[in-house]
Amino acid sequence: MKPTLKPVFAALVLMLCMAVPAAAGPLEDAAAADEKGDYATALRLLHPLADQGNASAQYNLGVMHYAGHGVRQNPAEAAKWFRKAAEQGDAAAQYNLAVMLDKGQGVTQDGAEALKWYLKSAEQGWAPAQNNLGLVYDDGQVVPQNFAEAVKWYRKAAERGYAPAALNLGRMYDKGQGVAQDKAEATNWIRKAADRGLVLAQITLGERYHNGNGVAQDRSEALIWFRKAAEQGDPEAQNNLGAIYAQGQGVPRDLIRAYAWFNLAAMAGHQRAAGNRSIAARQMTTAEFVEAQKLAATNKPPPP
Repeated sequence: MKPTLKPVFAALVLMLCMAVPAAAGPLEDAAAADEKGDYATALRLLHPLADQGNASAQYNLGVMHYAGHGVRQNPAEAAKWFRKAAEQGDAAAQYNLAVMLDKGQGVTQDGAEALKWYLKSAEQGWAPAQNNLGLVYDDGQVVPQNFAEAVKWYRKAAERGYAPAALNLGRMYDKGQGVAQDKAEATNWIRKAADRGLVLAQITLGERYHNGNGVAQDRSEALIWFRKAAEQGDPEAQNNLGAIYAQGQGVPRDLIRAYAWFNLAAMAGHQRAAGNRSIAARQMTTAEFVEAQKLAATNKPPPP
C-alpha cells in the first residue's frame, strides 16, 4: 500500500467574520442573512460599513465576492476587499490575500508578496497562515529552503490544534527534515490530525498501521482509520478499504463488501478502484455478485 504522506496546503478561509464590537449589530445581521442565503441583504448591510473602512465588513465582502454569494464570482474583486482589510491588520484577510497571491487568483501570482502577507498573518497567530508559511520554507521556491524554519511554523500552528499543520509536522519527523527523525513522534502528530477529522491524516495513519511504519503493524487498526476517511467520501480510502476486505487483512475476506467499497471509489473517478471492482466481480459466485450489486446500488458505505 503506497504511502500518501505529502505537504498539506491550507486554502482560503471563507467564513464570515463579526469581530468588531463597534459594528456588531449590522455585521451579525449580515452574517445571519448570509447563513440563510439572503445574500442581497448581507451585501446591503456590508457595503456601507466597508466603504467607511470597517475591516471586518471589507473581509466579509471579499468572502462574498470570492464565493459568488449574491454577486457573480469575482476573485479580483475579492482580492481588492481582502487587501483593504489586510492593510488594516485583519489576520484572516491577510491570509486570504496571501493565498490569492500565492496561487495567482484574481491577482498576478507573486510568491514574495504572498510571503509578506503570510508572515503578517502568522505573526498574529493565524494558524492557516503559519502552516502555509511553513510550506514556503519547506519547498524553497520563494526563499532558500529551510526545514528548521518550516518546522518552527508548522509546530506553532499544530500546537494551536490546526490539523493540516499537525500532519505536516508529522511528515517532517517522519523524514527527519528540520528535526531528528522520530517515527513515533511522526505518528503522534499524524494521529492528532487524524483525530481532528483530516482525511489525508486518517489515510496516512491507516497506512502506517497497515505497513507497520512508526507503529506496530495492526491491520484491524488500519481498517478503523481507512473507514473513517472512506466514510467522509475519500476515494483513495474507499479503494484501500476495498482492498483490505478483498484480501482479508485484519478482517474476514469479504468480496461483497470489497466490491461495494471499490464501486464507491470508482463512481468518484478512481481508476484503480474501477479495475479492482472488476477483479472482485470475477472472483465472486453469481449469488455473491447479485448481493454485491444490491449493496452497491445504495451508493452508501456498506455496514461494518
